Amino acid sequence: MDAQDGNQQSQQLILGHNVFLLKHPDVPDIEKVSLKDEVLNAVKSNDMTPYYETLVADKVVELDQSVLDAMRAKNEDEIKKLDEKIADAEENLGESEVREAHLAKSLYYIQIGDKEKALEQLKVTETKTVAVGQKMDLVFYTLQIGFFYMDFDLISKSIDKAKNLFEEGGDWERKNRLKVYEGLYCMATRNFKKATSLFLDSISTFTTYELFPYETFIFYTVLTSIISLDRVSLKQKVVDAPEILTVIGKIPYLSEFLNSLYVCQYKSFFLAFAGLTDKIKLDRYLHPHFRFYMREVRTVVYSQFLESYKSVTIEAMAKAFGVSVEFIDVELSRFIAAGKLHCKIDKVAGVLETNRPDAKNALYQATIKQGDFLLNRIQKLSRVIDL
Repeated sequence: MDAQDGNQQSQQLILGHNVFLLKHPDVPDIEKVSLKDEVLNAVKSNDMTPYYETLVADKVVELDQSVLDAMRAKNEDEIKKLDEKIADAEENLGESEVREAHLAKSLYYIQIGDKEKALEQLKVTETKTVAVGQKMDLVFYTLQIGFFYMDFDLISKSIDKAKNLFEEGGDWERKNRLKVYEGLYCMATRNFKKATSLFLDSISTFTTYELFPYETFIFYTVLTSIISLDRVSLKQKVVDAPEILTVIGKIPYLSEFLNSLYVCQYKSFFLAFAGLTDKIKLDRYLHPHFRFYMREVRTVVYSQFLESYKSVTIEAMAKAFGVSVEFIDVELSRFIAAGKLHCKIDKVAGVLETNRPDAKNALYQATIKQGDFLLNRIQKLSRVIDL
C-alpha cells in the first residue's frame, strides 16, 4: 500500500471509509454524490479492476464497461512488466533484488484491490525474505489489507504472527506500531478495555499514520478510556496527559465530553455527548458498536452521579443532567433491570435509593457458595469410592 511513506493515511483506507459512508443510510444523498465521485476517482487512478467489480456487484456504483476494460488492460500490461522484472532479477541479479521485484508485484496487487492475489504474492515475497524487520513490514501490509476489507480473522492471525516474529527480534518502532494495529482491532471487535491499554501505551510513540491521523488516534483513545478506566486512572492517564491536551481541542466536543465528566458537569456532558454521536455513528470501526457504546457511557455517568448519594430525588438528578424526570425514570429503569446500576426507584416518594454491593460481603457469599459446591463434590466422590 502507499501508506508507509511519511505522515499520510493510506489512500486505500480512506477509500474504504468513503465506501462505508456511501453505504450508510444516515449520510445525506447530497453528500453521497461527492463521495461517489471521490470513490470512482480513487478506483480509476489506481486501476482497481477487482475492487471496481466488487463495488458494482454491491450496487455501490454503476458499471461502465469502457472504464472496466481500460483498467483491465492496464492491469495486464503492468503485471506482465512486473513478471519480466522478476524473471530478470532471478536470472541476472542477487537475492535482495529478487525480493524487491516480488514485493513490487505484491504492492501492485494491493494497489488494484486484488485481495487473494495480494496475499498469495506476499507469501511468496516472505519466502524470499530473511530479515525479521522486513518480514514484519510484510505483516503490516497484510494487516492493512485486513482493515481495508474489515477481515477480522486475517487481522487476528496477522497480529499473532507479528508477535511470534518479535520473539525472534524486532525493533521498538515496529513493536509500538503493532500496539496501535492491535488496539484498533480490539476496539473494532468491542474489546474496549484492551484497546484503551494499547492506545495509552502508544500515545508518546505514535507513528502509525498509515491507519489514521494523530487526531483520530486521540479521539479513539479518549472514547475507549472513558468506559474502561476508573476515575483516578482517567485523571492521570487521559485528562492530564500532555499529548492529549495538545490535540483534544482540535476535535469538536471531545474536550467538553472528557472534562465535563471528570468535573461532574453532567448537563454539559450530555450536550457534548450528543455532539459526538454522529462522529461515532459514522466511524467505520465504531459504527457496529454504536448502541453498546452509548449504553456503556450512560452507565458510567449515571454510576458516577449516584456514587455521591445514599438517596437522591429523581427531580434533582433530572435537573443535573438537563433532561426531564420522565426520561431519567425510563432510563434508570432499563439500567437497573439490566443489573447495570445498583439502586432502586421509590416511585411514590420520587426518590432513588442506592444499594451499592458490599465487596467483602460479596466475597464472603462467593466463598460460602464455592465451599458448598466443593462439599457436594466430595460427598459424590466418597459414594463412588465406597461402591
